[in-house]
Amino acid sequence: MSKNSELLQRRRARIRNRLRRQGTGRPRLSTFRSGKHIYAQIIDDREGRTLAAASTLDKGLIKAGESGGNVAAAVAVGKEIAARAKKAGITEVVFDRGGNLYHGRIKALADAAREGGLLF
Repeated sequence: MSKNSELLQRRRARIRNRLRRQGTGRPRLSTFRSGKHIYAQIIDDREGRTLAAASTLDKGLIKAGESGGNVAAAVAVGKEIAARAKKAGITEVVFDRGGNLYHGRIKALADAAREGGLLF
């Protein structure tokens, strides 16, 4: 494993452990960012279940021929995850940035989810 991926894994574990120690009992909004796509899911860690999910791979979320790896796609995923969370009866979450820095696509997704009605 390369040094960069080891560091990413350490950051992910550190962030997730910090969220668990807080013990708020709220579901976790987990994000994953690849070069071509961005994914978000709301997870209930107590039951180990995914309550809602959205990604740029979902049909109709981004137009054909558009990139799923840009800020506009992250905004679309953020709005969609907020809508799906509301439909599932979820209003408050804790944000798990997944070891990524809070800027760019991750920040755009979080801001769009907040605009969509999620509180974190």
